[in-house]
Amino acid sequence: MDIRKVKKLIELLEESGVAEIEISEGEESVRISRFPKAGAQAPMMHYAPAPAPVAAPVAAPVAAPPPAPSKAHHSVTAPMVGTFYASASPGAKAFVELGSEVNVGDTLCIIEAMKMMNQIESDKSGRVTAVMVKNGEPVEFGQPLFIVE
Repeated sequence: MDIRKVKKLIELLEESGVAEIEISEGEESVRISRFPKAGAQAPMMHYAPAPAPVAAPVAAPVAAPPPAPSKAHHSVTAPMVGTFYASASPGAKAFVELGSEVNVGDTLCIIEAMKMMNQIESDKSGRVTAVMVKNGEPVEFGQPLFIVE
């Protein structure tokens, strides 16, 4: 299979919401997947959805604090699925830390989605009382990121 065809398939995969694609041409076949932990063995590809249940227990402890926001606390949630970054670059200082004072419009973090860096701004003024996600972790839509008091 021509390497240009493979590159084109990778581009199509990145542009679309498809998680995996497999193409066969005669005796040759190629499988391209967004799952980095899947490995090279084909049977491993069938287990790629397994990380989702692993992520659910991580989200379960995060889900426990939302009852607290009803007591004058405000939860800032992820507006999209992506990767959470606490700072603008790996060596830079975090936008906010536990105890930081924030105003409406202040940048709290960045969520990378489809190779686009999206600044997440505070929609409430106050003090950051909890940072619910660690740097580099994947986040789901609606997942609490910060608690602002």
